[in-house]
Amino acid sequence: MIIDNNETEKRAMKEFHLGNRKEGLKIQEEFASAFRTEYAHKDHCSCTKACRYHGNCKECVAIHRAHQEHVPNCMRPIINKKIAVLSELTEHTYADQLRTE
Repeated sequence: MIIDNNETEKRAMKEFHLGNRKEGLKIQEEFASAFRTEYAHKDHCSCTKACRYHGNCKECVAIHRAHQEHVPNCMRPIINKKIAVLSELTEHTYADQLRTE
């Protein structure tokens, strides 16, 4: 099972955006059910850092929400993709202002 860019979950979101909440929830449960089965005893964490909370999303996200300094590694590609789209509006000139430390 592929988690990132999962086609089932993308179908669910399409239904939500169309206002079909009931159908979206049904499809979303298909994804969640498949996830629970597939990863009941497998590693699903995409983080490559050695961390005590590896694979424990609930605690990892709670920690990041609590300190609010940065986001979990697994969320960075998603956020960076969204930022890249926004950055295109100014021909990525914001990159020139980033720290290079």
